[in-house]
Amino acid sequence: MYKRKFLSAVFAASLSLAGANGQPVRNIFTIHANQVKAEVKPTMWGVFFEDINMGADGGIYAELVKNRSFEFYKPLMGWTVVPRQVPEGTVVVQNRRESNAANPRYLHISLVNAARGSVGITNEGFRGMGIKKGMKYDFSVMYRVPGTDVKLHAELVNPKGEKIGSATLNLPGNTGTWKKQRISFEATTTEQKAKLSIWFEGNGGVDLDMVSLFPQDTWKNRPGGMRADMVQLLADMKPGFIRFPGGCIVEGHDLATRYQWKKTVGPVEDRQLIVNRWNTEFAHKPAPDYFQSFGLGFFEYFQIAEDIGAEPLPILNCGMACQFNTAEVVPMDELQPYVQDALDLVEFANGDVKTKWGKIRADMGHPAPFNLKMMGIGNENWGPQYVERLKIFTKAIKDKYPFMQLVNSSGTDPNGDRFDYLNGELRKMNADIIDEHYYRRPEWFLQNASRYDNYPRTGSKIFAGEYAAQSDRTVSVNNKNNWQTALSEAAFMTGLERNADVVAMASYAPLFAHAEGWQWTPDLIWVDNLRSYGTPDYQVQKLFSLYKGTDVIAMLQNNEVVAGKDGLYGSAVIDKKTKEIIVKIVNSSDKPQEASFAFEGVSKLAPKATVTTIASRDLEQLNSFDNPLAVSPSDKQAEVKNKKIGLVISPYSFSVVRVKML
Repeated sequence: MYKRKFLSAVFAASLSLAGANGQPVRNIFTIHANQVKAEVKPTMWGVFFEDINMGADGGIYAELVKNRSFEFYKPLMGWTVVPRQVPEGTVVVQNRRESNAANPRYLHISLVNAARGSVGITNEGFRGMGIKKGMKYDFSVMYRVPGTDVKLHAELVNPKGEKIGSATLNLPGNTGTWKKQRISFEATTTEQKAKLSIWFEGNGGVDLDMVSLFPQDTWKNRPGGMRADMVQLLADMKPGFIRFPGGCIVEGHDLATRYQWKKTVGPVEDRQLIVNRWNTEFAHKPAPDYFQSFGLGFFEYFQIAEDIGAEPLPILNCGMACQFNTAEVVPMDELQPYVQDALDLVEFANGDVKTKWGKIRADMGHPAPFNLKMMGIGNENWGPQYVERLKIFTKAIKDKYPFMQLVNSSGTDPNGDRFDYLNGELRKMNADIIDEHYYRRPEWFLQNASRYDNYPRTGSKIFAGEYAAQSDRTVSVNNKNNWQTALSEAAFMTGLERNADVVAMASYAPLFAHAEGWQWTPDLIWVDNLRSYGTPDYQVQKLFSLYKGTDVIAMLQNNEVVAGKDGLYGSAVIDKKTKEIIVKIVNSSDKPQEASFAFEGVSKLAPKATVTTIASRDLEQLNSFDNPLAVSPSDKQAEVKNKKIGLVISPYSFSVVRVKML
């Protein structure tokens, strides 16, 4: 029913395109290469990371042990004591909150002539542990042994209980302080659902904390780092920025569970775990085991951004918790610590190594500054309580760091009273960048491709900070990343590109989702414990980002922008670096359409153009783990004659046409 409605609403005009002989009507597009309309910022297309759908722990952060420091609300969640019949009191959770508030809990295991296999614990991982044959794994543990020596056996086992990799550590006795040991071992087979079993031999007892297991094939082979395949999918997009750490987790369910960046830097064992606000947000997908260990913290976010050539865009809490949950606000006379967090973040990112926070960055291995240029204050906050807090943040940050560009929230929706109020107030404040969000059905994206054509050309710029076409409805478990959603986003993005003097940045959201641990769909990239793939939406985002160009030029049909007539949407840019003209064209209709692209304002073009097309006649087509490239780009060459290119634009297609200027 929904597909029929979509076709009737959007494609009705295309049904009358055939001429008397049944041939498609010819469309003539004129590209004025000498009519530069706007600069395309290097930050135009980026990515938005939020720890939702097991995006961090269990996702891009490659740690395989869940609840490694026993800090979940249920301290042994994810762990099983084996065998089950061990005497009570053999395994006890200890709490040292007075001496170590950041990591108070640890495990004490009593041993009485323990032989191998008599006392142990098993960790289930994040929906299992993905293990690769021949891969080496780094096991580490923090420990204390008050009595005689203890032997620790670490074993990877498959669902049948068969050992697929193991190592042994000798833990010296009479250690009154915490020590750390590491050992590596190789897996003998590939397994999606492995577990980690730890057994002990010895007398007396042992204290354990920070039990950890990482594959060695992390991004850039960094110990304790990120999943390389997931970072590579981001790097392949060449995004202009990374927005982090969210999203609603910036706000928290309440202020006590808001994201505090200072607790996410320094040694991992000193980072204070908190519950993830998506833990129990949705009744349809409860995730009581969803916490934030902050192994992926602000240092790692900055590092990833630097690795892939993207500008960092951190978002900070503005003294307001999520207004959908508790709507807590910090009193105005107690706001200063929140403001100081913002000021200190600039010092952490950019400060000299002799400063307090610059030294912490340097001690973590990065003495050079990260060159932070922008940050967001608040996420999807609204109302006068947001505006009054934002004014204080803005003055404090601009007074000390006048170069800093600030991103401000326009609320949750792209229209309505809430949006109108914020848009008006922010423009009165001469806000640098206004963050607009759109989670709507595909029709909305098609109908709003001209949204920014009549926005003010001066003043505040726009950040299309979160958008994704919803195949069913927002927050529906039935939403799919099908070709219909991606195609409608492509059409909308031509309008963003055409108005690059208004829209400075844009990013799809959410970014990652674990196939067995998601709370929200659709999502750009899907993963399981071993694999990852980009959706059709990812393929669209990637093409826009790879071929962003440097300057918008005029592309007209009958002296009008190409924004929906006959189901066609288009934009054009030049790339001064590659000396190319780049045309993006979307055919959202179910008919092939003949087109002629005529290039004016350029003396000579190369004899061949490259046409990269994503198309599927099935609007419901998905990508999958088994068929990750079902919807993906393909290239062909097109002849250029008399500065014109003739093409038949496939139904339901998005194409990028690139031709060199000679």
